[in-house]
Formats: sequence, C-alpha cells, structure tokens
Amino acid sequence: MLLLAQAISAQARPDSFAELAEQVSPAVVNITTSTVVAGRTGPRGVVPEGSPFEDFFREFQDRQGDGESDRPRRSSALGSGFVISEDGFVVTNNHVIDGADEILIEFFSGEELPAVVVGKDPNTDIALLKVESEEPLAFVNFGNSDTARVGDWVMAVGNPLGQGFSVSAGIVSARNRALSGTYDDYIQTDAAINRGNSGGPLFNMDGDVVGVNTAILSPNGGSIGIGFSMASNVVTRVVDQLQEFGETRRGWLGVRIQDVTEDMIEAVEGLEAAAGAMITDVPEGPAKAAGLEAGDIILSFDGKDVADVRGLVREVGNTNVGKAVRVLILREGKTQTLKVTLGRREEAEAAVPAVAQGTPDQQSEKELLGLTVTPVTDELRTELGLDAESIGLVVRKVDETSKAFEKGLREGDLIVEASQQNLQSIADLEARIEEATDAGRKSILLLVRRGGEPRFVALGLEE
Repeated sequence: MLLLAQAISAQARPDSFAELAEQVSPAVVNITTSTVVAGRTGPRGVVPEGSPFEDFFREFQDRQGDGESDRPRRSSALGSGFVISEDGFVVTNNHVIDGADEILIEFFSGEELPAVVVGKDPNTDIALLKVESEEPLAFVNFGNSDTARVGDWVMAVGNPLGQGFSVSAGIVSARNRALSGTYDDYIQTDAAINRGNSGGPLFNMDGDVVGVNTAILSPNGGSIGIGFSMASNVVTRVVDQLQEFGETRRGWLGVRIQDVTEDMIEAVEGLEAAAGAMITDVPEGPAKAAGLEAGDIILSFDGKDVADVRGLVREVGNTNVGKAVRVLILREGKTQTLKVTLGRREEAEAAVPAVAQGTPDQQSEKELLGLTVTPVTDELRTELGLDAESIGLVVRKVDETSKAFEKGLREGDLIVEASQQNLQSIADLEARIEEATDAGRKSILLLVRRGGEPRFVALGLEE
C-alpha cells in the first residue's frame, strides 16, 4: 500500500509541461497597443496610473522618444491575452488596452490581426476584444477556479518583457487574495509572471484557464515568485456580460455596510458570533423599498451565509439585476427574512443619507461614557457642515483616557443612534444606557456619522 501511494504521488508530479504547452499555445496571443500621446507624457494614455506594469510601459515609450518632448508621437505597449472562442473573442486585462487607439493581436503562428474592444471592466481589470478571421481560431476553455487547491501545479503563458511566447510553471501559493478592488478574488502563484505577462492565462494541468495574470508583488519590478491571477470564476461572469451587453450589469442592494466585530456581540441583542454585515445606512433604493433598516445585520443573502462585508458585496454583485432575493437579517434580537428586488449597481445614484425628524431638547451638554455631548443646534449644523435635517448628539470633547477615545470617537462626531434607536436628546442617550445596563449588557451600540459617513461603534458601559 505504501508503494502504491508513493507511485500515485509520483504520477501527480508532471515530468514535463511540454504537452500542455503545445496544446494551449495556439490560443495564447501577444497584444500590442498604440496611441498618440503629447510628447513624453508617460503611460497614462495606455494604462491607468498605478497599474502593475506602469514602469515597463514608461520605459518602452521612452525608448521611442526623439528628445522633442512637446511633439505628439505614437507610443506602443505590450501585453498578453487568450482566445476563448473560435470566432475570435479574446480576453486580456483592461489596463493593457485602456486608452489605446489601435490594438494588434499576434498569434503563435505569427499571424497578426487588428482587434476592437467589445467591453471592459476596470473593477476586475478585465477586457474583452474581438478579431475577425477567415478561419476558425484555436481557443481555450475556462476552468472552475474554486477547485484549484493550494499546492496544485499551474502554468502561465504570455509575452514577458516583450520576449514573445513564453511559458513558466509553479504552484498555487494561496487562494482568495484581495488587493484593492471590490470584487477581487486572486489566485497567488509562484509561476514566474513579469511585465508583459499581464492579461495572459494561468492554466491548470487539464489545460483549462483558472486565472488571468494581472499583477505581481515585487520590490525590484521583476518576478520574485509572488504573482496574482484573477480567478476564472470572477472572469467568466464579467466576460459573459461584456459579450452580451458590452458592459457589466451587477446587482445592487442599496445599503452601506460594515463588518460585525467581536465587541458588537455584547452590544447587539441576539448576536452570537462576529459574522455578517451590519447596515449603517439605507438610502433610497432596493433595500429601503424592501424594509431594510440601519442597524440590521445581514446574516444570509439569497440562501448563502454572509461572513463579512467583502463576501456580501461579491455575492450581490454576482447576482442578476432584477432578481428577487431573500435576505435574512437580525433586528432587535430576532431574525426575519425580507425579499429584495436588486437594482443595477452601475446605474445607482449617489446614496443620500436618510435622517430622522425631531427637535432636540435644550439641555446644553453632558459627559457620558467619556464623551461630552450636546444636542444639534442650527449653529452646530453650520459649524460642522451638517444637513439642515440632521439630529442627534454632537461630540464636543472626548476623554483621551476613555474607551471612547480608543474606539476612534472624536470631537465633531455626530451620534445618531444608540441601541439602534434614534437620539434626539441627551435624555434619550441616558435612557438607552440605563436600558442596556439593566439588561446586563457590557456595551452599547452607537451609530456615529463623521463627514456624512456612518459607522457603528460598540462602546463599553462604565460601572
């Protein structure tokens, strides 16, 4: 049995990647883009500033210069891509083709064809191109990136440093990496990825694309074995929409949310674990129409448990616009299910914070929980730039030795709610503190606005 296990293990390690490389190379392409720029303005006309490969494009452009910085000139840039259908659809990174006047696709055979942009998505850095060919093109299929395990072999193919078709191999180093985007789901790999590999495919050993090579982490600009490929399950959703509509159409719930933290467990009745997404604000939109409220904790969305804000945002974005979904929430210690018909994120207008109506009392100020608070007045609205309808308690001073200071509360913050109930007076806050104390809670949940942005803070109750 031991010998059999060793034999199976040995078979899992490929002796060569030659057959795989020969199988997939005809579908991998080099991409050359060009655009007219005004002198040496850098790569901004070709790639967005901050792109993982910005330095390479700048160096390439500098080599084209003639010393006359104010004369418009044609600048070129390089990248990679891969064909996903025999009729000529090509996937690459958005930053490879963004701003380009001309896009030229070079195939493994040496043939070159012009391409047009079908659609692009800056959020995932994915673009879909189209070429016209008289003959059916060799293409590759997307695989299921969710089945890629840490330690699995993978192979990257592309155009590193403008050297033409090149293959590198490694393993999946990590999964579910997030860089800076809302919908990030990167596969980390130690397969060598360099400038120019951007937009190229990352293959599993079955020859299926499990990622699109997008970024590297490097102190020197070259590969140090930390590369990132956007997971194919994210890419396929984007590509399907770009192919059908020429743009993305993501679901929109219409809430502002924050992660549930450990210190909220004692402050929120019925909350048993630091999981879910707490709603901090509900502007006009699908959620408000369905009855969702600030302070609700979303526990599941469309039948899937919500672990955190990132997970919820991705699930909502991946759900079809117009779909009616069931949302399980925790409100006032009890769970309930609401049905929400999703809008479209791209069409969503800027959120307008909903404010409660009321008239503050005339008590000037009082120190509570390390905070010196005072009701909102017209003078304070002007001083702090608050809306005319804003109500609540303004923080005038924070004891720097208090838990409130440790939690980030500062002078000028507006406390809108306590224990998920609106505050119109100091007496309201005192009543909420007394209720929480009588109920044996160790902390109280405050909804705080700063610069119009809401967040919940669980503040420990002083003895």
